[in-house]
Amino acid sequence: MRVRQLTAAAAALLLAAALGGCTEGHHRTPAPAPVPADPTATTGDVRPAERTAVRDGGTVRWALDGVPATLNVYQREANADSAVLAHALYPSLFRPDEHGRLAPDPDYLAAAESTPPGQQPQVVTYRLNPHAVWNDGTPLSAADFTAQRAALSGLDPAYRGGGRPAGYEAVDSIVQGADPREIKVTFRRPYAEWRSLFAPLYPAAETATSGAFNRALTGGSHLSAGPYSLSRYDADGGRVTLARNPLWWGERPKADRIDFLAAPPEQRLDALDQDRLDVAPLTAAVEKDTRALKRAESLPGITVHRAAAPSLTQLTVNAARGPLNDPALRRALARAVDRRRVAEAALAPLGLPGAPLGNHLLAQGQEGYHDDSAAAGPADAATLLDEAGWKRRGGGTRTKDGRDLSLTLLLPAGSASAERTAEALRTGLAESGIAVKPVTVPAETFVQDHLAAGDYDLALFSWPAGLSPADEQRPAYAKPRPDPDGALAPGTNYGRSGTEEIDHLFDRAAAELDPDTRLDLLQEADLRIWQLGHSVPLYQRPDLVAVRTGLQGAGAFGLAWPRFQDLGWSG
Repeated sequence: MRVRQLTAAAAALLLAAALGGCTEGHHRTPAPAPVPADPTATTGDVRPAERTAVRDGGTVRWALDGVPATLNVYQREANADSAVLAHALYPSLFRPDEHGRLAPDPDYLAAAESTPPGQQPQVVTYRLNPHAVWNDGTPLSAADFTAQRAALSGLDPAYRGGGRPAGYEAVDSIVQGADPREIKVTFRRPYAEWRSLFAPLYPAAETATSGAFNRALTGGSHLSAGPYSLSRYDADGGRVTLARNPLWWGERPKADRIDFLAAPPEQRLDALDQDRLDVAPLTAAVEKDTRALKRAESLPGITVHRAAAPSLTQLTVNAARGPLNDPALRRALARAVDRRRVAEAALAPLGLPGAPLGNHLLAQGQEGYHDDSAAAGPADAATLLDEAGWKRRGGGTRTKDGRDLSLTLLLPAGSASAERTAEALRTGLAESGIAVKPVTVPAETFVQDHLAAGDYDLALFSWPAGLSPADEQRPAYAKPRPDPDGALAPGTNYGRSGTEEIDHLFDRAAAELDPDTRLDLLQEADLRIWQLGHSVPLYQRPDLVAVRTGLQGAGAFGLAWPRFQDLGWSG
């Protein structure tokens, strides 16, 4: 799902953590030389699917947290399980590779082309695969595109959703081109991340009216256009079964069916041991108790796949709280955090390298990633703290004007990984004379009662790394504006700091059709966010998935998506 939001449910899911320009004044430090990502690095750990080595037939049993309340990923009730099922059932015109680069999916697109940079208006011409049909035989058409744009553009408040995915409000019109297989989308303003639209695409029957769109998309007969079709949707029985789509025009799916089974994280190891599951995400269970990982690794016929998830764990700094309203202190704090120590504390017990994250907007391995942490200033945090007026005597806590530099650290309850991260932060910052007191709160109150209310100094959580960073990441860093009553309205910028320059860089990147220039603008925005001291990227949340021996095409996908037609059993 491309909507960038953090709900109480997301906080519970992202237990180990999961949420620069000029400063508030006119200070601006030179941009340092960036540290680029390794372009050869892989971001996933998936058992490769050589189709010739995968036999036809069989059933794959895949664990979900529960039968989702809807298959429409744009509705408020949608969750990560909704998105997994949507990948098997609905078209996405473009698919990300392991570096997050979007390429046309030939099962749905024969070609797609945008007008070149500088030519107005921007028009994207899609040429649909002539064989692409919904599972009642109806071809994909301009009507499906038009209805989805109407539902997601925000122009009609009767369409309810969990948040509006970026980009649809920029569309001016959608028309059929030279024939029914050609779709022309005209934008009212240039939109660089147009490849991320219509992913997934739903049939017009589900989006053409607000009544249809607002209904939960669950069991029963409804149209889909993936390699699999829905054959069973049993919320009470905890099972969603997908069977081969008889009208599928692409490569024949290997497995006869996929059973998605409701299996709470704490029950998955028993289900694997008793041969009742073949694919089981383990991150939530392992983050709560690392002993779960040892047990998973000991199970016969099971391999644990590991990858860095596209989920960016940050230490967010509340700029509206006490001394943290000083950008100089926030930058000093950022330099005082030993990000490698923190990453190793969180990830090494899970068998992952302790790779510190150096970018607010992009995941490691994602196209355009750079470690921009040097933008926060010199590595000597003690000097920065002294310059900000926080003095240390006798190795104790720093003080200024008789006040101790003592801060609270908010984290959600129930996670051993979060506790390890918090302890590494506490001990590391203490070495610089910053006293930190971890405060654990229930996941269900973490967002509304604390982040949104500004009731914290420092907070530990994660944000998803999306495929449209210019639009999707902007709300987390947009300069807070006063509401009609004059009070500060931060929206989802829980750090409560921002600048006009950063906003402008995001806006320019979202409208920049030249891909290299767009990435340059995103990097510049990240540099300014570091210089602002908004937050400190720490590491990527782990993705741990248990897979049964002999199953191909499954594992930890990183930035990529599963290709369900390749999923199957070897031999």
